[in-house]
Amino acid sequence: MIRKADLEHMFRKPGPIVHHQHPAAQPYGNANMHAAAAQRAEQEKRDRMRRMAKNPTNKNIPEGVEDICIGEGVSRYKQLREVERTLDATMMRKKLEASDSVFHARTGRTSTMRIWISNTAENQPWQLSGMDADAFDFDSDTNATYRVKIQGRLLDDGDDDLEGLEDDEEKDPDAMDEDGAEPTKKADAAPQKPKVFSQFFSSITIDFDRAKALQPDNFTQIEWKRPDGANPKDNPFTQLEFERKGDENINITINLQRHQNPEIFRLSKPLAELLDTEEEDRAGVLMGVWEYARSNGLQQDDDERKFACDARLKALFAGADHFYFPSLPQLIKPHLSPLPPIQLQYTIRVDKDYIAPSPSSSDPAAAPVPSRPTIYDIQVTLDDPLNPLLHSILRSKHSTETLQHIHNIDQQLVLLVGALGKSKAKHAFFTSMSKDPVAFLKRWLSSQKRDLEVLLGDATRGGAEDGSAPEFRHGGENRVWGTEVAKESVNLWLARQSIPKAH
Repeated sequence: MIRKADLEHMFRKPGPIVHHQHPAAQPYGNANMHAAAAQRAEQEKRDRMRRMAKNPTNKNIPEGVEDICIGEGVSRYKQLREVERTLDATMMRKKLEASDSVFHARTGRTSTMRIWISNTAENQPWQLSGMDADAFDFDSDTNATYRVKIQGRLLDDGDDDLEGLEDDEEKDPDAMDEDGAEPTKKADAAPQKPKVFSQFFSSITIDFDRAKALQPDNFTQIEWKRPDGANPKDNPFTQLEFERKGDENINITINLQRHQNPEIFRLSKPLAELLDTEEEDRAGVLMGVWEYARSNGLQQDDDERKFACDARLKALFAGADHFYFPSLPQLIKPHLSPLPPIQLQYTIRVDKDYIAPSPSSSDPAAAPVPSRPTIYDIQVTLDDPLNPLLHSILRSKHSTETLQHIHNIDQQLVLLVGALGKSKAKHAFFTSMSKDPVAFLKRWLSSQKRDLEVLLGDATRGGAEDGSAPEFRHGGENRVWGTEVAKESVNLWLARQSIPKAH
C-alpha cells in the first residue's frame, strides 16, 4: 500500500535554487547601497528646497487693517517698509558696484618678477672615475643625477640684484619637492612676503626635449597645479626643485600659466577687431559687445533684449541677422581661448665645463657648484590694493551674522503678518454677521453649498451667489437670467438631464 506522503515525495517539484553570494560580490552591493543613500539624500535636499520655496514671504500688512486698528501703528509700519526698500536698493547697488570693482576692474598695475634657473649634478662619470668628460660611459647602472632649481620673487623698485635670491635661500623655508606635490616648511620659518613665486601662477610644467623611451626614468614632463578653488595664498613657495637621472645635457621648456581672477582670454580676430583689444575677461567682452550694439542703434524697439547684426557682428556670429542678449555668453564662447603660458627655455648641463669647483679653491674635494644661473625677467599683474578692504567689507563675519539676524526677524514678521490677515478675516466675518445675521447666514450657506458642489464636481452656477435672492425671482434680458453665465448653466443642466442613467 502506497501512502500519500510517499506519493508527495515522488512527485514533489524541485525547490528553488539558492544562490550563495560570493564574497567578491559584496562591494558591488555596497556600491548600490551608497548610490541609493546618495539618491535619498538628494531627494531630501530637493524636498527641503521645495518646502523652503513654499514658505510665505509676504511682509505687507493686508489692506483695510488700518481702518480697524487704534493708533498709527499700521501707517508707521508702512513707512518703515518704504525706508527698508530704499535702503535695500541702495545697499544692493553699492554691493554690485563694489563686486564689479573687485572681480572685473583691472587697474593695469604690473611688476617685474625675476626668475633664476640653475642646476647641479652628482655622481656623473667624470666626477666619480675622473674619466674624460667627452668619453662615453657604457655602464648602464650609473646613478648620475642632476638637480634643477627654479626660484623667483618680485623685484622692488630699483632692485637689480642678480644674486639676491641665492643669498636669501636660507631664509626661505618653502621649497617644492621633486614630484612637485607640496612645498616643505621648516619649523623656524620666517614670515613670507605678501607676494611670492607660486601666487602668480596656476600651474607650472617642465617639458623635456627628449622622447620618453630615451629618458632614464621615463619622465618627459613635471607638473605642479594648484587645486581648483584653492586660495593662491595657501602653501606659498618661492622655489621649485626637482631631481632626475641623467648624464647628458638636455633642453627643457618651463611653462608658467598665469593665475588671473577674473580669467583673461585671448580673443579671436573678429572679436579683437570689434573691441580693439586682443585680451579681455568675459565680463569685459559682454560689456564691449553691449556698448557697441547700443552705440550703433542696433537694439530693437519691440524687444529690448533683441539686437540686429551689422556687418561686423555678422562676421562674429556666423552670419546671423540678430541675436538676443541673454544668449550672448554662449555666442562669444567660441571666440575666447586661454592665454598661452609664459615659456622659459633652459639647458640642463652636466658637463665639466659648466659644473666644476671654483678655480681659486685649493681643495680638490671641493663640492661642485653651478655657474651663474640663467635669469629671466617677466611682467606679472598685481592686484588692486583696495581688494582686501573690499573683501573684508563684503565677506566680514560681522556682516554675515547681521544678515542672519535680519533674516530671522523677517521670518517673524511674515508670521505676524499672516496672523494679522487671519484676524482681519475673522473680524470681517463677525462684523458682517452682526449687521444682518439672516442675510449673512443665507450667503454663507450658499457659499458653503457652492464649495461642496465644486468638491463633488456638480457645480453648475457661479460662485458666492445666493439662489434665493430677489434678483433671481425676476426675468428679463437685463436680469440675472439673461446673462451668458445663466444661459450656459441652464443649457448644461438640460444636457445633463437628457443623459440616461446607467443601471
